[in-house]
Amino acid sequence: MKENRNILLISDLVGMGTISSTAMAPILAYMGFSTCNLPTSLVSNNFGYGRYAMLDTTSYLRQTFPIWEELGFGFAAVATGFIPSDEQAALISRFCAAQAAGGAKIFVDPVMADLGKMYDGLPLSIVGYMRKMLGVADLCYPNYTEACFLVDAPYKEDGVSAEEARKMLDGIRAFGAKSVLITSIKVEGKASVAGYNAADGGYFTLNYDEQPLFFSGSGDVFSAILIGHIMKGEGLLPSTRRAVDSMCKLIRLNKDAGDPYKGIPVEKYLTVL
Repeated sequence: MKENRNILLISDLVGMGTISSTAMAPILAYMGFSTCNLPTSLVSNNFGYGRYAMLDTTSYLRQTFPIWEELGFGFAAVATGFIPSDEQAALISRFCAAQAAGGAKIFVDPVMADLGKMYDGLPLSIVGYMRKMLGVADLCYPNYTEACFLVDAPYKEDGVSAEEARKMLDGIRAFGAKSVLITSIKVEGKASVAGYNAADGGYFTLNYDEQPLFFSGSGDVFSAILIGHIMKGEGLLPSTRRAVDSMCKLIRLNKDAGDPYKGIPVEKYLTVL
């Protein structure tokens, strides 16, 4: 029987720039996977510009899931990102649970905030939607700001202690996530990714040299690299290390980019992954 190499990306589709699914698909394709897309919304441009148009696709999702069930579509993995409503979270989480029962791995990126605040125009109610998604996650990877919102912890610009990081990881696990990463977090003063690996019950912290640059969609690129290595059979710790190192390299290569809100043009740099 032919191996299932299909990975479904459920997130927003952004018209301007290499962000969200348009950043993830080329990376996963280069790594040998076939990607399918299910947009949760159509967004004109990155939220960071301050003004954007957004078309909610809830009715489209409501029609799509039963058709896919009837046709017997199945995926090796499902990766979720931006979800704009409670109804979508309910629809998507039920679909993910059904796919998980068939052997799919579920990856959840609770896209909603960064740098201590929600993305422009997003309501605080989105935190509840994302908590609902954690219940179906084999692995979730909020950034530090998102983790603070998820567990109702104060955002500390100077970072947290190792004990505080572990408490945040446990708080996220309490919503049902199996393995957890918190990205872009300072632990004991060092730029880090803090993690819990359900496979061995171990906690870990990976340090890296922080790059003084910002690019929209960096989390999406990190996600794709991480998922690709995990789906190739590599463990969480080495997969996270590979994703972190690749991201640092991509950011350095794009240090002179003119508009960081357009993201990283990943197609130009696939060979460095």
